[in-house]
Amino acid sequence: MRYRKFGNTGLFVSELCLGTMTFGGEGQLWSQIGKLQQAEAEQLISTALAAGINFIDTADVYSEGRSEQITGQALKNLGVAREDVVVATKVFGETGTRGANSRGLSRYHIAGGVQASLERLQLDHIDLYQVHGFDPATPIEETLRALDDLVRQGLVRYVGVSNWAAWQIMKALGTAERLGLARFESLQAYYSLAGRDLERELVPLLRSEKVGLMVWSPLAGGLLSGKYGRGLDAGADSRRSQFDFPPVNRERAYDCIDAMRGIAEAKGVTVAQVALAWLLHQEVVTSVIIGAKRLEQLQDNLAATQVQLSAEELATLDAVSALPAEYPGWMLERQGEYRRGQLRG
Repeated sequence: MRYRKFGNTGLFVSELCLGTMTFGGEGQLWSQIGKLQQAEAEQLISTALAAGINFIDTADVYSEGRSEQITGQALKNLGVAREDVVVATKVFGETGTRGANSRGLSRYHIAGGVQASLERLQLDHIDLYQVHGFDPATPIEETLRALDDLVRQGLVRYVGVSNWAAWQIMKALGTAERLGLARFESLQAYYSLAGRDLERELVPLLRSEKVGLMVWSPLAGGLLSGKYGRGLDAGADSRRSQFDFPPVNRERAYDCIDAMRGIAEAKGVTVAQVALAWLLHQEVVTSVIIGAKRLEQLQDNLAATQVQLSAEELATLDAVSALPAEYPGWMLERQGEYRRGQLRG
């Protein structure tokens, strides 16, 4: 397990992060993703920590708060030293009694949300507190001031963002710099061989501003697990059959799977390991979030850290998964070539 610098901070996190969305199974949506209870979750967390993972990601809405409860109790039951684990959670979605102010990124909801998460996690501070989505009803400055207060109070160490557009993140970074507030140090976003959309606008932003990238759904909701492909049916109990998310271009995804399957067979590894290894070879990626319903799934994902892809294999995967050209990207590439040539000397 390798450890990577987290954004523009001095914190280091493992290249794989354990996601806990499969913990709990409360509510109709979350029960389709996973129903692991305390003992099963503790087995996964113990295995992940033993493999070198020091990073755990959850959210207040996962299983209606039950995921945070299970995670916090597991860390206590396993006797995990607080300094040995980086705990991340999120705020934004609807919680509590479903009242008018039980969602969003207002100071009101954030202040209540962090206290509830701390109680469920049984912690005195959260290492990474992330806004889980964009709130068009709340000024960005209000959200940033509320988050900065949490950092100053010692309730939160770092703040991050998830599922925002590039212009929204850049506006927040500029506002934080102008007002001297804690800035977003990470973006948690969807990224996979079947979905490279963030490379258009978000990746250039992350590189320019030294913001870390946490990848969610690296196997595209199980589509890149190896159970799917042209003529293959993973069965009625598979994740994709119950919850077809995130949306993907199936034909392009199947082309990717065909290419990955050939590489996997040549290396004697699984298709899922190749998909994860490709992400781990991307310089912009800080940590890849892996989740599992079963111990063997987790162990398979952990093994991806040992898969080395050659330049030729990376080129093959890049070609088959490449995004179609889109304006203004193709014009920026064309017009910038002369200046890039000068930089290369």
